[in-house]
Amino acid sequence: MDKINRCAWCGDDPLYVEYHDKEWGTPVYDDDTLFEFLILETFQAGLSWITVLRKRENFRRAFDHFNYKKIAKYGEDKVAELLSDPGIIRNKLKVRATISNAQAFMKVQEEFGSFSDYIWGFTEGKPITNSYKSLKEVPANTPLSDTISKDLKKRGFKFVGTTVIYAHMQATGMVNDHLTSCFRYKEV
Repeated sequence: MDKINRCAWCGDDPLYVEYHDKEWGTPVYDDDTLFEFLILETFQAGLSWITVLRKRENFRRAFDHFNYKKIAKYGEDKVAELLSDPGIIRNKLKVRATISNAQAFMKVQEEFGSFSDYIWGFTEGKPITNSYKSLKEVPANTPLSDTISKDLKKRGFKFVGTTVIYAHMQATGMVNDHLTSCFRYKEV
């Protein structure tokens, strides 16, 4: 049987492989999914992505299926509930940032019509296709992720440093960082 060439970062963990093969790097234009990835990326800050991926369904349950309209209204009781939930990453600053990010997300929607129009406006609505041959070449951030990070912070978003934003860009297909040898490179 022929071995499929994938980006080496996903290894052979079935959850990671499925995420790599079906989601990572696929352009996302709907606000609900963009918000989900933004929240997951903020919780990932300082941790490994596989940690978040393994808890993704718990996050989905705990955060009302990433419904930003509900999350924006969370009060102290919900914060306490989330901080006692062992199924998610219980970081008080990240939980509170999720609430304020939901509020900022909706303000961006009001201003631009959708968060998608706003975020994809940085790339003129199209993915940036890179052509990296090894993982060593793939950057942790770029001047564009610096720009987006600064703009998001100016709009009140938290935990959106340039590395988090670049990871978000990769996950949502704003950049195609699949290695050129990966079978997904030409698919996305």
